[in-house]
Order: sequence, then C-alpha cells, then structure tokens
Amino acid sequence: MKIAIIGAGAIGGLVGAKLALAGEDVTFIVRGRNLEAIREHGIKLVTADGWEHTASEVRATDDYAEAGPQDLVILAMKAHQVEPVVAELPKLLGPETAIVTMQNGIPYWYFQRHGGRFEGTRVSSVDPNGAIAAGIPAERVIGCVVYPASELVAPGVIRHVEGDRFPLGELDGSTTPRVQAIARCFENAGFKAPVLDNIRAEIWLKLWGNLTFNPISSLTHSTLEDICRFPLSRGLAASMMREAQEVAHKLDISFRVPLEKRIAGAEKVGKHKTSMLQDVEAGREPEIDALVGSVVELARLTDTPTPHIDAVHILVKLLARTMSEQRGQVRLLETERLAA
Repeated sequence: MKIAIIGAGAIGGLVGAKLALAGEDVTFIVRGRNLEAIREHGIKLVTADGWEHTASEVRATDDYAEAGPQDLVILAMKAHQVEPVVAELPKLLGPETAIVTMQNGIPYWYFQRHGGRFEGTRVSSVDPNGAIAAGIPAERVIGCVVYPASELVAPGVIRHVEGDRFPLGELDGSTTPRVQAIARCFENAGFKAPVLDNIRAEIWLKLWGNLTFNPISSLTHSTLEDICRFPLSRGLAASMMREAQEVAHKLDISFRVPLEKRIAGAEKVGKHKTSMLQDVEAGREPEIDALVGSVVELARLTDTPTPHIDAVHILVKLLARTMSEQRGQVRLLETERLAA
C-alpha cells in the first residue's frame, strides 16, 4: 500500500517505521531536522524491550506534489497542526485515497456523518474557521484512536514505550472493504486494529484519560503513575472524568470500562510523561483545545455543568499563554542580539 504519513513525531514515526518494516511503501511528509535525518539514515525504531530496527527504504519530503497521489494518507500531527496542511492535501489524493486521522481528543469531524441531533455541527475549538471540514471531504475520512505511547528521542529516532492498539472506524459506523484493508495493513505491521461500528465511543474512552491526565501532568510536571498514586490528584482526575462521562452520555455514548479501571490502566503505564507534558518541557505549544477545550464546548452544547474541567482548562490555557509570551521574549532578545 502506498502510504503518506504527515508528521514523523512520536506516533507518526512509530506507525511509519512499523508499516515500512512490514513492506509498505511509506513516504513521510516532514520538515527540518526530522526531514534531514530520515533522508540520510531512514527512521529508527527502538522497541520497548530495547531492540533497534531501522526502516531505511522510506522516503521523506516536504513537497506534497513530489510525494504524489497515495492509497492512504495518515494525519499524524497534533490537532492544532491540521489546518495549516489542508490546502496541500489534494496533491496526495487520488480517486480512492482514504485519510486516517490520528489526533487525540474530539476530532473536527465528530458531528460529520453522525446521524444524531447535532449532525453537521462544527466543533469550533478544533476547527475554528471551518477550514478543515471544508477542505477534507468527510467521505474520505477513517477515524482512528491512538493507544500506544512512544517518544521522539532524536530526529528520526522513535522509542516505543508500550501499547499497540489503533482501533479504526468509518464515520457512519459501516464496515467497508477499505477500512478492512487498512486494518489488515496495520495488523501486518504488528498493530491491533479492530474495526469498530462506533468509533466515537472509543474516542471518548481514550479522551477520558487524555482530558484529565494530560493537563494535570503539564501543570504539575508529574507522570501518570505520580498522578494516580497521589490521592488528591487521583480524586481530581476522577471528578473530571465523571463530568466528561455525563457529557458523553448526553451524546448517547456509553463507556465499556468502569471509571476506576480506566484510572488503574493509566497508573499501570508507570512513569510515563504525557504528550502534553512532553510538549511543555520542550517549549512547544501544548495540545489543549482538542483534549480539554472541545469537552468544555460539548458540555455547553449539551447544557452540562463541568466545574472541575473548566477550572483545569483555565489553568492550562494560562500556562500556554505564559509559555507563548516567554517564547516571544526569547525571540525578541535574540533579534536584538543579532542586530547589535
């Protein structure tokens, strides 16, 4: 299968490396040091047990036209990074090209091909201008939930921490030949990729943890194990999860895992830093709107009070603003230094 992966970070790199090692025709659409590293050395995967594998046959480019039409396009960047690439996507699309979205949180397409009372409603926290929904035809989209934990440890080098599940689903819940083919492709690469008839329920199950552990970890610089083993932060996480569960129930979503079991699952991951904490420590813009802001938006849409989620949302948004101001000050000082 001819596959373009936009982004070669922790998840895009993991998926692309394993697909390439399984014999798929993989092209990474990347920039900067990742582009240089993959072009020169391929992409290296360090497995959870310490083994190293290098996929040397992959291609890397920052030119969508050079990559050309694909069988499958995987959007493997953060939710706030999707809109800037939408205008380039048509260069990767043939008549039958499917697009798999791997963003955490409530996706921009949540109410597309939904069939419920909010059919067609735009989730403005993740698609504020409507540009993503307008630029990506809903019929091309396959939903995906990302469960593995991995880290980009150096340009072109991915360390897999744990997990191998990438549930997939058509937006309308149907089981089609294309989603089955994509699932087989993932399974051949060593992943588990069950095809679900309700991908939104699985999105909520993953989001249940992301919504809570990501912002708490970024605010406290604590790992999953730290949060779950400290009674006060564990209690805060549980309160946020109960509020999110009420929002989901009003959208006809039920959870197949009890709340305490979901927390226990996060604790079992151990001393892992969430993606939001990794972003904060690296000085990158944290992924807040898709993970927390979208739930606040859906809470208002369904008239559901979410005081704990609201408070954490405010704090993490303030953290992001402070980080942005600090980055701006650093850039200004560097400009002044160069001009001196």
